[in-house]
Amino acid sequence: MEVGLDAGASVVDLTRVRGLAGIETMPDGGVRIGGAVRLEDVALHDTIRDRYPALAQAAAAVGTPALRAMGTIGGNLGQRPRCWYLRSRIPCLKNGHAGCPARDGENQYHAIFETGPCRAAHPSDTAVALLALDASVVARHASGTRRLSVAELYAPAATDAEHEMALGRREIIEAVELPASAAGGMQRFTKVMQRGAWDFATVSLAATRRGDGTVRLVLGGVAAAPWRVNPSVEEDVASGALDPESADALAARALYDAEPLSQNAYKVDQATALLRRAMVELSRA
Repeated sequence: MEVGLDAGASVVDLTRVRGLAGIETMPDGGVRIGGAVRLEDVALHDTIRDRYPALAQAAAAVGTPALRAMGTIGGNLGQRPRCWYLRSRIPCLKNGHAGCPARDGENQYHAIFETGPCRAAHPSDTAVALLALDASVVARHASGTRRLSVAELYAPAATDAEHEMALGRREIIEAVELPASAAGGMQRFTKVMQRGAWDFATVSLAATRRGDGTVRLVLGGVAAAPWRVNPSVEEDVASGALDPESADALAARALYDAEPLSQNAYKVDQATALLRRAMVELSRA
């Protein structure tokens, strides 16, 4: 069930706003993606596929072919949680009340990490890859622009009653910028779904190892925002080839702070399996 528009609300088409379209290489070697670029174009763009394959894979994993042909990267980042309590207007933090009914209710698709009152899991696939790639979001407002990291963008997701992103009422996502330092190396995006395709992630993982050996591991579907694994775990993965036992121990450490609800402990198992496999691959790259 979708949340309807409130009386007097308007829908504004941003796809033709100047500066929001196009993918271009920046002078410093990074890549800028306009907020109105279609997900299909992100997934198929030669430069993205070659230099930032984790993002291309994440964009290709979103929804159906029709949705990717219509949906934009800015829209994918800005979508609201797929929480049935929110979308059914049942009293909760996001509907102007206190607390989260999912804690004691139907919570099989909710977050296993607690970062605030709301336990809805953020649904964006591209956000997971962008956090792993240290991307920045350019927010445009009437008097100029400002840049936010992906972590900053979603900082209020679990605590703000009205928003999941740190954007003002009159701000839009103008672009996403990928740094040159995150290009290349070994990159993977993996998505586990209830159905074989065309579904939201129960758990996803963006895993990267850069040319300088730096490792990034970011989980999706497990928190109110993309969840970066503890940097100390990433450093241990980067330190050398892991045997299966070491990978098991590091995956368990990465999920040490997980607090699954009554019906979603399976997400811990899924995240552990994804991390274990990626850790072994990255440590041997």
